[in-house]
Amino acid sequence: MAFYLNSGEPYFMYKSETQKPYFVDKTKMLEELILMVEETNNFVCITRPRRFGKTVMANMVGAFFSNAVHSEDIFDKLEISGSQNYRKHLNQHNVIYINFSEIDDECQDYSSYIGNIKSLLREDLHLSYPNINFRENGSVSEDLKRIYQHTQKKFIFVFDEWDAIFHVSFITENDKQSYLRFLKGLLKDKAYVSFAYMTGILPIAKYSSGSELNMFTEFTMAKSPVFSEYFGFTETEVDQLYERYIKLCEKPVITRDGLKLWYNGYYTASCKKVYNPRSVVCALRYNHLESYWTSSGPYDEIFYYIDKNVAEVRDDIALMISQIPVPAKIEEYAAVSMKLQTKEEIFSAMVVYGFLSYENGKVCIPNKELMNQFTDMLRRETSLGYVYQLAKESEKMLQATLEKDTDTMKRILEFAHNTEIPLLSYSNETDLTALVNLVYLSARDLYRIEREDKAGIGYVDFIFYPKTDMSATCIILELKVDHLAEDAMKQIKERQYALRFAPKIGEERIYTGKILAVGIAYDRKTKKHSCIVEEIEHESIYKNV
Repeated sequence: MAFYLNSGEPYFMYKSETQKPYFVDKTKMLEELILMVEETNNFVCITRPRRFGKTVMANMVGAFFSNAVHSEDIFDKLEISGSQNYRKHLNQHNVIYINFSEIDDECQDYSSYIGNIKSLLREDLHLSYPNINFRENGSVSEDLKRIYQHTQKKFIFVFDEWDAIFHVSFITENDKQSYLRFLKGLLKDKAYVSFAYMTGILPIAKYSSGSELNMFTEFTMAKSPVFSEYFGFTETEVDQLYERYIKLCEKPVITRDGLKLWYNGYYTASCKKVYNPRSVVCALRYNHLESYWTSSGPYDEIFYYIDKNVAEVRDDIALMISQIPVPAKIEEYAAVSMKLQTKEEIFSAMVVYGFLSYENGKVCIPNKELMNQFTDMLRRETSLGYVYQLAKESEKMLQATLEKDTDTMKRILEFAHNTEIPLLSYSNETDLTALVNLVYLSARDLYRIEREDKAGIGYVDFIFYPKTDMSATCIILELKVDHLAEDAMKQIKERQYALRFAPKIGEERIYTGKILAVGIAYDRKTKKHSCIVEEIEHESIYKNV
């Protein structure tokens, strides 16, 4: 079987995806690609973060168009089969499929890397067209040109992870330019090109400052609404997957809200929220909510980006960890991974790599999966200065709260407020909320912390739900600016926020530990904090159920 020309690999890889229990049918995208194929000489580059289904979709494209293997057994059951042009294009094209992230472990330089690709592709061409008189030392583009001249047959090119080479340590700046010239010579202004489909992480403009690849139309996550619904899972798709999970799993423990909390929060250019698809599938498959964000190199490490200019981004990172979006000008082409300097460049890179979400001019940490990555980084990197110190103090803050040690609580709050670079103006309760998020950072290990949660009569600022130990102490926290901590405590009691821990009618008690009511206040005139902690008896809330 051929390596690149009409290889059966895309078929087998995509078929294996369709047979998995949590497969999502996104073949409707092929309708749009068919129109481009019929127009001929169209070039599409779709960029998305890792883990957003780029390879699955590339395999789908290859399996559908390639004449290597008859794929009716796959596509007859999927949505594309309803298209009027379905049969016209199913397995009717010559497809050259290359995954540029596949690098031999013995490859040590660009010459051997690209030389191996050229050699294998030429071998495929020569075996498939034995009657054509190829020149012994000809190029790939020359061979394709000879084939077209003799047969009038065009080719579809599918390139997955086309930019993977730029993340390899042995690749030099000269190598990058040689690679761009190779792609230009292979594709640009060539009569044998019917259609080219490419995927990558960062936009072409990041690498190609000239006209090498200007024939491609780029579709990015933050700026291009076209194709946006095909990468990442929509709310409707996750609803369907969750229904499937409930039927398939013998003892389901994941909630629908849990999936949303952990893996939602990315925005497409059309302002629709999407989920990280790989993480959703892993969570349902393994019946467990956790971080499935695996690192495959420095580009997958949050601190790799922040370290380029800690001083400029530190305060904004602290705000985002406090769940407050930060204004930012995102230019995806500016995400030059080796030369990040300004805040805009750093945040641009973090958006396109999937660490941050971007909407309406602001960036934020999209979900709990990524929030955990950020908080781990805060505790580890001393260069973050006062933010690192706040993370460390948060361990003491939780312990002081559980012990009703209000003096220590006030000391930590004063320390946080008077740090070397004041983070907040304390002009309202939103600022105080951000600070509380930071000083209770360590509590996230043991608690599911909800903000503005509906509780009793009204909404409470914070509720700390024990994650696993239901006999652990539960916490209700209310904030006030220019009021007393006693006012916050009064509100907790009068509005019966503790009802969140009461069982529903007919249910057994879930949370059996103590319930602490915590009031925190800040006086802008005196610049002082006040704290109060009281225990609420279970019996006092059950009578209201």
